[in-house]
Amino acid sequence: MNRLTHYAAGGGCACKIPAGELEEVLAGFGLAAPERPAGELMVGMETGDDAAVVRIEGGTAIVSTVDFFTPVVDDAYDWGRIAAANALSDVYAMGGRPLVALNLLCWPRETLPYEIAREVLRGGAEIARQAGCHLAGGHSITDAEPKYGMAVTGLADPARLMRNDMGRAGLPISLSKPLGLGVLNNRHKVTGEAFPQAVETMTRLNAEASQAALEAGVECATDVTGFGLLGHLYKLARASGVTAVVDAAAVPLLAGAREAVRDGYVPGGSRRNLDWVAPHTDTRSVDDETMILLADAQTSGGLLLAGEIPGAPVIGELIPRDSHPVVIRG
Repeated sequence: MNRLTHYAAGGGCACKIPAGELEEVLAGFGLAAPERPAGELMVGMETGDDAAVVRIEGGTAIVSTVDFFTPVVDDAYDWGRIAAANALSDVYAMGGRPLVALNLLCWPRETLPYEIAREVLRGGAEIARQAGCHLAGGHSITDAEPKYGMAVTGLADPARLMRNDMGRAGLPISLSKPLGLGVLNNRHKVTGEAFPQAVETMTRLNAEASQAALEAGVECATDVTGFGLLGHLYKLARASGVTAVVDAAAVPLLAGAREAVRDGYVPGGSRRNLDWVAPHTDTRSVDDETMILLADAQTSGGLLLAGEIPGAPVIGELIPRDSHPVVIRG
C-alpha cells in the first residue's frame, strides 16, 4: 500500500483555496438577515475571522467553526490528532472553549481499508478528550481523496472575545508556535523522512496560549494556518487599520525548516501565499528564503497575538497605518 500522504494532491492546510482567489469569490457576497434569529451575530464574514460568534440569551457567546483537510503525515493516528487540534484552534483563537465536535470524514473506501479510517478517528477522539470537548458523531462520505476534520462548537464570554480587527498601534506581536510546518510536511511527503518536532507542534493544543492571552487582557488574535504568518498578519492588520512590523530574526523556526527551503521542499500553497501578500508588504532587506518561511502554509500552527503571554516570543509590533499593512525588517 502506498503511503497515506500519496493519496492526496495537497496536504494539510496547504491545500486551502488560495486567499486571493477566495476573496474574489466572496467579493460582494452578502447574506440576508434571518427572520426572528435566535441570537445576535457578533462575528461573521466581514473580516475573515477564525470562527463565527453568536450571542444568545443569558450573556453567552456560541463560537462555531469547521476545518478539514487531506493527510499531512503518513501515520493515520497522528493525522487524526493534527486535524482535530487544527479544528479546535479556531475556537481558542477567538478566546473560546470547545464544547462539542462532530467528525467530518471523506474516505476512498475502495482503495484504503477502514482500519486506517478507524485510526484517524481514534486520533481525533484523543485530542477532543484532551481538550475536554464532547465528540458526538459526525458525517462521512465516499471520496477519491481521504479528508478528515471537525465541526466544532464552543462557548465564550462575549465581553472577552479575541478578534482579528481589534489590533491597536503600540501593541507587541507575539507568536505561540514556531514556523516551518509546511516545508517540513512537504519534505515528509516527498521523502518519507519523519519530523517528530513538527508532529509535536501540530498536535499541541492552543488552549494554554488562549487562556494566557485572556488573562493578559488580549483582545486581538488569530491562528496561523494555511495562509502563513504573513497572510494571517496581513488580514489582522487590514481589519484593524494598523501596520504590522515584524522582526524576521525574532520569528521562531522549527529545526530543519531552513534546510527544507534550501533543498527545495516548498509547497505550492506557501508560494501562493507569498504572491498574495507581496504587493502589501514592505520587505526591506529580507532574503527570499526568509520570506518563504514567513509565508509558509502552516497546519495547526500557533496563535498570533496583539499582546504578550509567557512562552510566546515577541516578533514585532503594531504601529499606525503606514503605506504598507505589513513591514518586514531583517
